[in-house]
Amino acid sequence: MRSLLLTTAALAALTTPALAATAVDEVIVTAARLPSSPEVITGAHVIDRAEIEARGVGFAADLLSTVPGVSLARTGAFGGTAAIRIRGASPDKTLVLIDGVPVNDPSDPNGPFDAGALQAADLERVEVLSGPQGSLWGSEAIGGVVAFTTRELTGARASVEAGSFATVRGFAGAGTANDAYALSANIGAVRTDGISKADTGTEKDGFRSLTANLGGRVTLSPAARLDAHLRYTESNAETDGFAPPSFRLGDTLSRAKSRTWQGSARATLEGLGLTHQISLSAYDLRRKNIASSLASFDADRQVLRWTAAKGDAVIAGVERQESSAHLSSGKSRDLSNTAAFAVGRLKAERLTLTASARYDDPEAYRAKATGRLAAALDLGAGFTAVASVGTGFKTPTVSQVVCDFCFAAPVPLRPERAEGYDLRLGWSNDRIAAAVTGYRLLVRDQIAYVASRYINIAKASSSGLEAEVDAKLSDSLRLKLGYAWLDAIDRSTNRSLLRVPDHSASVALFWTQGPWSGAATVRGETSQSDTARDGFSRAVRKGFVTADLSAGYDLNDHITLTARIENLGDRRFEEVLGYNEPGRAVYLGVKFRP
Repeated sequence: MRSLLLTTAALAALTTPALAATAVDEVIVTAARLPSSPEVITGAHVIDRAEIEARGVGFAADLLSTVPGVSLARTGAFGGTAAIRIRGASPDKTLVLIDGVPVNDPSDPNGPFDAGALQAADLERVEVLSGPQGSLWGSEAIGGVVAFTTRELTGARASVEAGSFATVRGFAGAGTANDAYALSANIGAVRTDGISKADTGTEKDGFRSLTANLGGRVTLSPAARLDAHLRYTESNAETDGFAPPSFRLGDTLSRAKSRTWQGSARATLEGLGLTHQISLSAYDLRRKNIASSLASFDADRQVLRWTAAKGDAVIAGVERQESSAHLSSGKSRDLSNTAAFAVGRLKAERLTLTASARYDDPEAYRAKATGRLAAALDLGAGFTAVASVGTGFKTPTVSQVVCDFCFAAPVPLRPERAEGYDLRLGWSNDRIAAAVTGYRLLVRDQIAYVASRYINIAKASSSGLEAEVDAKLSDSLRLKLGYAWLDAIDRSTNRSLLRVPDHSASVALFWTQGPWSGAATVRGETSQSDTARDGFSRAVRKGFVTADLSAGYDLNDHITLTARIENLGDRRFEEVLGYNEPGRAVYLGVKFRP
């Protein structure tokens, strides 16, 4: 498996320079607070709308699976919990934003975002910032940040797709947009009979999900603009678990239901030579786990933020965040934080320096300062070297603070701390962009549930290498390669971290030719340490390689026929030990546009 991944990536990389290509489009990363090119920062990856359309995947988690350094732990297809890990850090250390709104779950014991039900149809862009980003976004960004941006539509759009496992997926939306104003609305839904999530199960686990978006912007004057977003999501997933009397993973009649609202409003004002933004965002989550008993969880978060920016040279701001959670056990807690931050960039002839600093003052804990510094040097001949160092932290979650389901006396907890180091060497010309990044991430005071209570005991470290190539081979062909090696260790036990493969790689080829378009994607992972089917001991999940194929044919300017084949080789594989992924699946669809 390891040799196959390495050989596939290496052969594709070696053949790339010999092919003709056109210019690689410029990429700008907005989640870095200051709009930035990946060439002057480290750990930045962008998936644009063109790639989302070409791959045709149903869920956002499938898009992330090909980003170097990002791994997914999904407990079964079609609505299984999908936890995002960046550079080996546990899922609670990945901060997730949707249209700038933090959507991590304050009611979960560790507080991660569950990407299992996040559909891809309404996404315009996905950005990943790897490494500690505490100086940009505060708590929860130790491993990195994933930022999703939804679509702004012009005219009407609609699509429908149906196929294997009685799956039906639909999307419809409409909007109008110009320089003065925009208004857009869309709705997307999916329904499937699914497969058994447990690999020892026999009954199918169905899934239903609906997402609706409303967004708009208006320019009041050359110096004043307003924009707002509103998003609603609901999902209902049948799940498997550890039912008595064996308490081993298998078929159950359990279900997981959730409902979320999120909204944001922002005013942008020009004055005193600066661009000022005042924004308010809110996130409200209600979820239920329905098994032999009902477990209900409620969570909400509000963020009020002001920033002032001077072009792409400096931005500074303050924010107030309040979050609360009500747990099924009846315990609840309100947590809040006040912060100030600044990011600055200095450009010389060949050298670009980017620095950020942040001061967080959580009401329940001591104040914490974090920072990040990156230096990019143009070496000439298309080469750029970037070195960076950054810090991060994470305050305990509500479950950890109240010691939910603890059977021993609770102890005071400290925020988790992290530091990370990156070194990136990039090369590009008018048709190819390539980069290799080495990094190290160290997490101290990691919180773990040990001896029936939460304590600061663990220390984890990750060292790794990420490599990627993005090449336009011709006017009609684009090639993307990704590879990651990761050595992630729990320093308290000197054992490998769970659910982190040592090697992963992907190859994606995108093409357009007349009315035809499509993509072929191959990805694979080596084996990884995992939790056994008894839910306690350790075992090994085998490695896998899987391939997907998608295609579209334009009947005319308004109608496109689509087809997708997932798991083309009909390979049996699991992303998490004990949880099924589908065999070969075929989907046919049609898209309408004005």
